[in-house]
Amino acid sequence: MNDTQALYDFAPLARMMLLGVVIALGPLAWVWLRNRQAAPAQRLRVLTLITLFLTFDLVLFGAFTRLTDSGLGCPDWPGCYGHMSPVGAKASISAAQEAMPTGPVTHSKAWVEMIHRYLATAVGVLILVLASVSWVERKRLGIWHGWPFLTLLWVCLQGAFGALTVTMKLFPAIVTMHLLGGMVLLALLRQQAVGYALADPESAGAVAVSTGVRRLLWAVFALLWVQIALGGWVSTNYAVLACSEFPTCQGSWWPAMDFSNGFTLWRELGVTGAGDAIPFSALTAIHYVHRLSAYVVFLGLGWAAWRLWSLPALRGIAKALAVLAMWQLFSGLANVILDWPMLAAVAHTGGAAALVIVLTGALVATQTHPASLGVRAPNLSRAI
Repeated sequence: MNDTQALYDFAPLARMMLLGVVIALGPLAWVWLRNRQAAPAQRLRVLTLITLFLTFDLVLFGAFTRLTDSGLGCPDWPGCYGHMSPVGAKASISAAQEAMPTGPVTHSKAWVEMIHRYLATAVGVLILVLASVSWVERKRLGIWHGWPFLTLLWVCLQGAFGALTVTMKLFPAIVTMHLLGGMVLLALLRQQAVGYALADPESAGAVAVSTGVRRLLWAVFALLWVQIALGGWVSTNYAVLACSEFPTCQGSWWPAMDFSNGFTLWRELGVTGAGDAIPFSALTAIHYVHRLSAYVVFLGLGWAAWRLWSLPALRGIAKALAVLAMWQLFSGLANVILDWPMLAAVAHTGGAAALVIVLTGALVATQTHPASLGVRAPNLSRAI
């Protein structure tokens, strides 16, 4: 068997897709039973929210997979040693584990990795259903947009990055892009959920805000994406413990840092672009830049929460931003001070994902209409 065949074995693909359909049938049946009499837009909104919730769970489980070093628990794709589950690959996994007892392939890691793939397949099925139903019901809805199809294309791209994560042996740039892709998927689904809510005849529409508030929301949103990318780079390079104290790092406010090697983006894990072992000063640079950026994002979230608090219809978002900012601060500190415990690390990823959802909802549910400020105060409980 050559290397390409060892990395990509599509024999179990059909069975894995069938399993994804079976898993997806649960939430699909629940939506249908609970919303049989609802309007098509309401059913689509509920299904979108459930898909968003499961995608959020998938992002968290992806973090758990990465943090438990289970990303190579099955070294081929999409199955495990050419089988649909680790049960069929038991002999191959046992042989790999016997050869390297603490290596990347063990029975427990194989199960973690495959469960992640099963969940990802189910989410893909749900997104396919969303795109199909939105097209079929476009006339009854009275509106149609391309967001569900963009989401479907994006989840396919995300699956490709998932495959490359395995076959390129946790290449840091690929793993970071896979994380960012999951966050984009959350934003796309949130946009649709809020859009369906605003299209409801009972909705008062988007909240009118000043140009300054809209610009602030966009600025904080952009900073958040930069910070998530930096956080992914910290995680995929295992640089979180390069600074094990706070607020200083290695006893200094400006420790020795190698920015060139630290931010050489296209290189294999643990080495420089030249193939040498990556120096500790490069890992320090990766960590410390993320920390410095976190201060800026924290202040931006606080400012946004303060500005939104003055608008009664947006106070729920203001509270969410304030709470999540504190959540990220304390979970980030726990990662450093408590030697990166699993719970704190997953919680930190969850906080970032929640911020993407909240800020996306805020941007979709607001619009700039200076002349009508204070006139509209819609019920955003259905939209946000």
